[in-house]
Amino acid sequence: MNRSIFVCITVFLLITACKVKETPAPQPANPLITHPAWIMQGNIYEVNVRQYTPEGTLTAFSKHLDRLKDMGVQTLWFMPLNPISKKDRKGSLGSYYAVANYNSINPEFGTIDDWKKLVTEIHNRGMKVVIDWVPNHTGADHTWITTHPDFYVQDSAGKPAVAFDWADVRQLDYKNTVMQDSMINSMKGWLNTGIDGFRVDVAWNVPADFWNKCIPQLKTVNPDIFMLAEGDKAYLSTSGFDALYPWPMFKLMCKVAKGERDVSVLDSMKAVQDTLYAPGTIQMYFTSNHDENSWNKSDFGTFPGASHAPFAVFSQTMANSVPLVYSGQEEPVMRALQFFDKDPIGFQKFERQKFYKTLLDLRTKNPALSADASFTKVSVGNDKALYAFTREKDGKKIFVILNLSAAEQEIVVNDKSLHGNPYNVFMYNKEPLSDQPWKIEPWGYVIYEY
Repeated sequence: MNRSIFVCITVFLLITACKVKETPAPQPANPLITHPAWIMQGNIYEVNVRQYTPEGTLTAFSKHLDRLKDMGVQTLWFMPLNPISKKDRKGSLGSYYAVANYNSINPEFGTIDDWKKLVTEIHNRGMKVVIDWVPNHTGADHTWITTHPDFYVQDSAGKPAVAFDWADVRQLDYKNTVMQDSMINSMKGWLNTGIDGFRVDVAWNVPADFWNKCIPQLKTVNPDIFMLAEGDKAYLSTSGFDALYPWPMFKLMCKVAKGERDVSVLDSMKAVQDTLYAPGTIQMYFTSNHDENSWNKSDFGTFPGASHAPFAVFSQTMANSVPLVYSGQEEPVMRALQFFDKDPIGFQKFERQKFYKTLLDLRTKNPALSADASFTKVSVGNDKALYAFTREKDGKKIFVILNLSAAEQEIVVNDKSLHGNPYNVFMYNKEPLSDQPWKIEPWGYVIYEY
C-alpha cells in the first residue's frame, strides 16, 4: 500500500547536522547483521495471483513455475492470500490488503490444500516462497472487529479507526499485548504451511518492540526465514528484518530516468544509506512492484522503452541489495494493472524473459553479486550521465557500465586492472577492453565478468 518515505535531502541534512553539533559518546561496534545464506545471491519475484492468469487461482499459477525457474527466479513473494473484507470494499474484488481473517485463505485463489501443494511444488524446484503479511491494519469486517474490538485504535465515536486515509481498513492497536500474541500465532500458523518467510506490509508503522518480540518467536518455527520490511526506517534493520525498501533511492532513480536529476545524485543517496543503516543491511531494489505499477506508472511511464534496461541492471547489480521483478515485467505489461478488479496480465510475448534470465542467472552463479560483495565506483567519462562500478567477492569480479541518459556517451576505462579480455555478459563472448575510447548508446548497459 502507499506509504510515506524519507525525503533524501532532509535525511542527509539531519545526519550532517548531528555530526556538526556534537561528537557522540563512544558506542559498542554494531555487530554485522546476518541473513539466511540462501538469500545472499538470491532474488525475489512478486506474484499477483489475481491478475497472473485468467482463472486467478493458485493451481493456474502453478503452470508458470517451470518457466519462472528457467528464468532464474529463486524466491516467489505472493501478495496477501487471506480473504478480503466486504465492508467498505473498493472495486468489485477489494484490496488484497484489507484482510478479513488472518487464519484462512481467499477462496477466490483456492483452498489451503491447494496452497500447501503449491508450496511443495515450489520447494521441489529448489525455489523459496514468502507471503505478504498485513499487520498494521485489517479489513473493515475482520473477525476481530466483533470478537476483539479492543484490538483496534478507537476513533472519536469509539469505533475502530480508519488507518490513514484508507477507508477500507481499520488501524490495529499495538499497545494491546493480546492482539500482538494473536498476530504472532497467526504468522506461526502460516509458517507451518512450509513458507520461508514474510514480506511485511506497512512494517514502518508497527513498533520496533513488536518486531523484537515477534521475529525471534517466528524463528523457533523456522530459524532460516527471510523477513522483508516494506519501509525504509533504520530501526527495521535492527529489529530482525533481513531487507528493507530503498524508497529514497528509487525516487531518485525515477528523477534520473525523467532527466530531472543527473546520476551523481545516486552516489549521494548511497552515501546516506550507508550511514543510516546498520552494517549488513540489505535493501530490495526494483523498477516496479504492485504499488508502483498500479498507481505510479513505473514500468511504462517512469522507465519506458529503452530506459527500462539500464535501471533494471542497476537494480539487479547494486551493493547490499536483493533484486525484485514484478509480475509481468518479463512480458512486459505496459499498463497499470487494476488493483481492485480482475485484469489478467495476458502473457504472450515474454520479450524480456531472456534479459531477466541473463541477470538472474549471473547473480546466482557469481559471488561478486552477493549482497555482501564489495562495491567500488569507477569513473569512465561523463559522471553526470554514466554510472559505473565493480563488485568483487571470492576472487570473482564484475564491472558494470550504465548510460543513464538519452544521449550517446564516450567511455574511457583508465583503470588498468579492468583491462584485458573480460566476458561481455549480454554479448555472450569475450572482448578486449583497454583505455581506447568507445561509444555507448543512449540508455546503454554493459556487464563484464572477470
